[in-house]
Amino acid sequence: MMSPGVEALLEQARAGLQRLTPHETVEAVRGGALLIDARADRHRREQGDLPGAIVIDRTVLEWRLDPASPWRIPEATGYDREIVVVCRHGYSSSLAAASLQALGLRRATDMIGGVQAWIAAGLPLSDRPADVRP
Repeated sequence: MMSPGVEALLEQARAGLQRLTPHETVEAVRGGALLIDARADRHRREQGDLPGAIVIDRTVLEWRLDPASPWRIPEATGYDREIVVVCRHGYSSSLAAASLQALGLRRATDMIGGVQAWIAAGLPLSDRPADVRP
């Protein structure tokens, strides 16, 4: 059986998400959503950091955000917590959000267009050190 490919996987992931625009993301964070930046360090240095974002490496994202995990961050308080994942362009964040939903985090989603869209929308970048969680 042949694999449907990454584009089909991405389409399937996004079908289960209510993706947010950059401005909707700002409002969600104001309402208590966790903003999770899953970009690599190099990309954060190139693009800048988002205000209020918690930086979690994609390789440990599920362990840090699963409320039942012994390796969770303190903010991972329940499966109903709204989580918005961001990446550079809004592709890997869709796959990450779908993975979080598969864990039971039903309100996990991502930001359309990633940090590139945030910058294009004229939204501010952070002037503080990033909140990096190992």
